[in-house]
Amino acid sequence: MPIVSKPPFDGSPKSIAAVILAAGESSRLGQPKQLLEFRGKTLVRGAVNAAIEANCSHVIVVTGDAHAEVKNAVAATNAILVQNSQWRQGVGTSIRAGIQHLIDNAPEIDATVLLVCDQPFVDRDLVGALIALHSKTGKPIVASAYADTLGVPALFDHSIFQELLRLDGHSGAKTIILSNRARVAEFSFPKGDVDVDTLDDVKRVFPNA
Repeated sequence: MPIVSKPPFDGSPKSIAAVILAAGESSRLGQPKQLLEFRGKTLVRGAVNAAIEANCSHVIVVTGDAHAEVKNAVAATNAILVQNSQWRQGVGTSIRAGIQHLIDNAPEIDATVLLVCDQPFVDRDLVGALIALHSKTGKPIVASAYADTLGVPALFDHSIFQELLRLDGHSGAKTIILSNRARVAEFSFPKGDVDVDTLDDVKRVFPNA
């Protein structure tokens, strides 16, 4: 289904969605990282809460491995689950699944914030700041700056959706962010480099786990 053509951004309020990637099996960790608890809630629930509290109008959670457990973790929210049957082929397939769902079911969406489940310090203030910077600058991409690079969480205007749909399986959104820095607004998020991939990360980030 083609993306509906929209006028250029004029600074008016926009309809913002969130796509949360929660499909991986966390092979290096040995357990689904999206189900780890941080500050009293699972990481996936924390990401969903951040999007909802930042007033994202649609919150999509893309699942793969541990679909039932993730579904249970967000059951009390209005998040919509999209199951990605191709999740083993890489993160790009999950991004495509989430964006395609928005195109097919919420064509009025003007932009989406892309979130992952291994950055425990993402909260509503960070999501809200990305949205606000998009409104202020009119840039089609707003990315988090940390560890001398740019990455997710990041906001993508609808004009970037087709590029996201063209990602191959093992390519993440960072390839699009870095492909043309002139169209990217940067938001400093020093804690963005704190993620959870291994048991050592769990002990460091969650000392009581």
